[in-house]
Amino acid sequence: MSVHKKEVKRVTTHVLQAMKHNGEKISMLTAYDYSMARIIDEAGIDVILVGDSASNVMAGHETTLPITLDQMIYHAQSVVRAVKRSLVVVDLPFGTYQGDSKMALKSAIRIMKESGAHAVKLEGGTEIKDAIKRILSAGVPVMGHLGLTPQSIYKFGTYTVRAKEEMEAKKLQEDASFLEKLGCFGIVLEKIPAELARKVSETVTVPIIGIGAGGGVDGQVLVSHDLMGLTKDFHPRFLRRYLELFDTIKGAVGQYIDDVKSGDFPNEKEQY
Repeated sequence: MSVHKKEVKRVTTHVLQAMKHNGEKISMLTAYDYSMARIIDEAGIDVILVGDSASNVMAGHETTLPITLDQMIYHAQSVVRAVKRSLVVVDLPFGTYQGDSKMALKSAIRIMKESGAHAVKLEGGTEIKDAIKRILSAGVPVMGHLGLTPQSIYKFGTYTVRAKEEMEAKKLQEDASFLEKLGCFGIVLEKIPAELARKVSETVTVPIIGIGAGGGVDGQVLVSHDLMGLTKDFHPRFLRRYLELFDTIKGAVGQYIDDVKSGDFPNEKEQY
């Protein structure tokens, strides 16, 4: 008798909306390559973000600014090939949408056509409304990103918590409502006070995903390399390390080096 493998149900923007409605938390992680994306997808993650954080963890840049659209498409293609279940969201990199809505649409269409991803993410509120409107008008789903927006790091001058002052907190709440009205299917809130994030999550009907925004939101996102301890020197309060792979992998490589030097590898069973 043949056993039919259960079909994997795709996560869509509609599924995420239903999860918020039903009070089910949304899990989201970054991935930038086929091997990692396959593991994360098979584990059952809801959303995979092909983040411009690839600029930091994959390419070694200090900020997210240097990564190009072509490089983001390359990472997105690699991830999409691995994914059977998760919703794949891709960051539009710095300089591909700010101030020029036609360029924003071209950038988003290139990502969707060339990678096969399911949605794009943009940083900012009312100041990028034309870009969001134009992308949405082409039928491309858009996720917003407010609070600490790393592409604006030189404007902020620091990676400290955002929206602690009343004026900035008020603008963030207004921007979140504005993004919802424009038609964004969800919003990432990064590094803002937990109480403010909870208020936003209760005010808007679309899913709110937090990173350093407390537990009162609809889901959480982390950079997979941070969660797994592949990065060594990054210790923000919001990060929980589930593994220490930097030390584990370094130890394995050290053992391999010793085995090669001593002639222990390969042994008789490891050759033809």
